[in-house]
Amino acid sequence: MNYFTDAVAWLLDPAHYPGPTGIPARLGEQLLFTVVTLVLASVIAIPVGFRIGHTGRGRGIAVATSGGLRAIPTLGLLTLVALWIGIGLGAPYVALTVLAIPPILAGAYTGFEAVNRATIDAARAVGMTELQIVRHVEIPLGLPLLIGGLRSATLQVVATATLAAYVADFGLGRFLFAGLKTNDYAQMLGGSILVILLALVLEGLFAGLQKLVVPRGVAVGRPPVDRKASTRRRPGMEPAITKGI
Repeated sequence: MNYFTDAVAWLLDPAHYPGPTGIPARLGEQLLFTVVTLVLASVIAIPVGFRIGHTGRGRGIAVATSGGLRAIPTLGLLTLVALWIGIGLGAPYVALTVLAIPPILAGAYTGFEAVNRATIDAARAVGMTELQIVRHVEIPLGLPLLIGGLRSATLQVVATATLAAYVADFGLGRFLFAGLKTNDYAQMLGGSILVILLALVLEGLFAGLQKLVVPRGVAVGRPPVDRKASTRRRPGMEPAITKGI
């Protein structure tokens, strides 16, 4: 508990805010790193995912590749790339882009696969081209799942981006590594709290965005959920059922 109190005191200390090594600057670096990494991963994964989802070709390869990329330890990959291209931000960008690709790729092609085939057949029947089907049918209807993939990738990147400080003086990870080096546990815990708060804020933003991108026609057409008619047992019903009442 004392560590938590010390961390809150460290966060509230005005001396830790000004300058290029202050909390706002480090927070901005962490956010910038996360955004750039997600853009790089999206540029690679979204077109590939759309093509797989539309044609149905290459799904097995995509699943196997995604599984392989997920299995790679991020710190090991970061160290390997840093030894290859040198110390700096290049290695974290490469390592975390590899980490972000699988969930975005999965969100892109599963979004297309979730579209009802009858809807696509109807679009072809009215004379829409394949490109028009992708732009006006599959992308809008598959967008919620794509945003879900981006949401998952964002949480992974923003949490793992602290490793960028392992090879570069960058981001909120500096508070963790500096605190570990000097036994300043208040600074370490304070940096961890900032990472958690940033992840929660981004999670909330993507949760709201995921609801907003649902096409209006799809949202209107959803059957209402009748909780009273649900046959699922509710708390308090079990004793009565056991007694045969």
